[in-house]
Amino acid sequence: FSYLPMAHMVWYWAGPDAYLDAKAGEAAAATAGFLFQKGALDFAGGTVVHINAGIAGLVAAYVLGKRIGYGKEQMAPHNLTMTMIGASLLWVGWFGFNVGSNLEANGVAALAFVNTLLATAAATLAWSFAEWMLKGKPSMLGAASGAVAGLVAITPACGFVGPMGALVIGLVAGVACLWGVTGLKHMLGADDSLDVFGVHGIGGMVGAFLTGVFVAPSLGGTGVYDYVANKVGDFDMGTQIISQLWGIGTAVVWSAVVAFVALKIVDIIVGLRVPEDEEREGLDVTAHGESAYNL
Repeated sequence: FSYLPMAHMVWYWAGPDAYLDAKAGEAAAATAGFLFQKGALDFAGGTVVHINAGIAGLVAAYVLGKRIGYGKEQMAPHNLTMTMIGASLLWVGWFGFNVGSNLEANGVAALAFVNTLLATAAATLAWSFAEWMLKGKPSMLGAASGAVAGLVAITPACGFVGPMGALVIGLVAGVACLWGVTGLKHMLGADDSLDVFGVHGIGGMVGAFLTGVFVAPSLGGTGVYDYVANKVGDFDMGTQIISQLWGIGTAVVWSAVVAFVALKIVDIIVGLRVPEDEEREGLDVTAHGESAYNL
């Protein structure tokens, strides 16, 4: 319900006919998606996928409510080995996610590949170092979370910014998302058990905003391409940042409204919470009749 309209708003454009002449370009622009017309840049889904999902996760956490014992009982990570395997698979798979969004094998695809690698590495180090400073030691869970934060943040920017821009985006995202899953999470009071908002929501916002900064040719970016003139057009950072803020704001509002309505419909039809005794026993046993671990 939420993804398709966002994808249309950000990416829809009539296409090749606009290459022909200025008149055709104007006609194509008139029917383009809302955020496309605003000039918002999103190479592979920072707003469409990550801000969208992050806000939906936050709304779901509020509507669903906190887990029994949250904030009072120890809730350690389930399996750090599986977490690292999952994060590693994500890192490798994300090259297809970001690079494949270019739809052709060329220099832009290569740029997206390199930027994805650099931003993720930078975010992993930034998160681990910040966690080390705050808690006295880095953690495996933090490194995995930092990697995902970097992947998220570079998603909207990977084909638009230069390698140095990607490094900065990764460094900022690593620290910002660590704050998102600690300080901000505490301020919001939501039981976001998988930190979807803290990593995907905050990371997506950081990446979308900084895309407007580091796309600047003076900072190593590609600039904004004018498909009618078939060249990079004049670039104004202030204008582009405003366009990026349009994208962020629209994604936040749209996702929040759609998620709230969808969750309420599900709650009315089948319900969102299970009884307390089933929650404590575990849904593997109560819902599926089996347990992953026998300890």
